[in-house]
Amino acid sequence: MTRAYVGLGSNLGDRERTLREAVSALGAEKGIVVAAVSRLRETEPVGVGSQPRFLNGVVALDTTLSARALLGRLLALERRFGRVRVAGRRAPRTLDLDLLLYGDETIDEPDLVVPHPRLHERRFVLEPLAELAPRLAVPRHGRVDALLAAVH
Repeated sequence: MTRAYVGLGSNLGDRERTLREAVSALGAEKGIVVAAVSRLRETEPVGVGSQPRFLNGVVALDTTLSARALLGRLLALERRFGRVRVAGRRAPRTLDLDLLLYGDETIDEPDLVVPHPRLHERRFVLEPLAELAPRLAVPRHGRVDALLAAVH
């Protein structure tokens, strides 16, 4: 089993219900066990125009799936919850599931980069991740608690 961390986000509809149902759906997937879920926090959109506020969190998963297979399940789940991805746009979304970490692996492939490329810069990811695993080492960046302390 590999421990993976997935960022949760929603800024459309019943955000909390969507995120709770998404976590339940993840736990129902073959090869995935939900190990822990952070508290959900309301956050401002980052790097986008005017949008509704987000509800964000992180879920820790134990999985037998490869990183690529896990990403495929995350994207399929987003679609099931009504997410439509538009290339080059960060539109409001019913559900956003980002593969943040996959064990201690570093992966750099087309459409799959782990650790998530902006994880170390984003308070809305680091706060819930620190709640679950403050001493966790993010490959190439350092410990989660130190990264969070450095984010403004």
